[in-house]
Amino acid sequence: MKRRQFIPYASAGLISALGVGLLGQGAEAQSAGVSIQYLGHTCFLFTGQGRRVLVNPFRPVGCTAGYRAPRVSADYVMISSRLFDEGSLEGLPGDPRLLAQSGAYDIQGFRVQGIRIAHDRVGGRRFGFNVIWRWEMAGLNITHLGGVAAPIEVEQQILIGRPDVLLIPVGGGPKAYNAEEARQAIEVLNPRIIIPTHYRTQAANAEACDISGLEEFLTLMAGTPVQQRGDSMTVTASSLPAEGSRIDVMNYRF
Repeated sequence: MKRRQFIPYASAGLISALGVGLLGQGAEAQSAGVSIQYLGHTCFLFTGQGRRVLVNPFRPVGCTAGYRAPRVSADYVMISSRLFDEGSLEGLPGDPRLLAQSGAYDIQGFRVQGIRIAHDRVGGRRFGFNVIWRWEMAGLNITHLGGVAAPIEVEQQILIGRPDVLLIPVGGGPKAYNAEEARQAIEVLNPRIIIPTHYRTQAANAEACDISGLEEFLTLMAGTPVQQRGDSMTVTASSLPAEGSRIDVMNYRF
């Protein structure tokens, strides 16, 4: 396997620029939107504006045992931690640029914010720290919380802003939000589209996986519209809910 190219983060002064979005985006690029493909667990591929961004590729073990290894080509790979279920680079084709640390990045006009947060409920003492990834693509604020169990603090909320698309763990376990914690984070961030991640599916190994299904989260979120999707969907600025939030449940293709 080729040696991955790590991207050092930029100066903190870039953070304010992220808050106002990516300058110079044309209406045509924004209207094309972002294609989102669900590859299992917390792994997704985002395609838009000529870029392919892969978040949290995994090794098929434990809770990811029944999923196919996400060996897809990408220009950028973002990982939330070095745990096997959200940070395995085995078998990835090509030579994508790897983002693995918190900080502000500007890569030829592609602006990304990595935000550090505890990966557990004990200040990171058990599973260390997780990186929340936030970036602009086709006029959309996309935020992937990775695997997170700690509440969103004010400083993190400021860096994230209001997500147009929020990917959030809901299945619980020792290193990710349970349904109630996810609901609380959603109240803080007020996203437009919510995509649940990190919950039990038929692909999960029941003996090795200590996470719950999606039902409890959907019950707690009663009153929020829910749309069932396939393993891929396209989001544009014009397709966002005019008011409030919507839950889009993506379904893995076996």
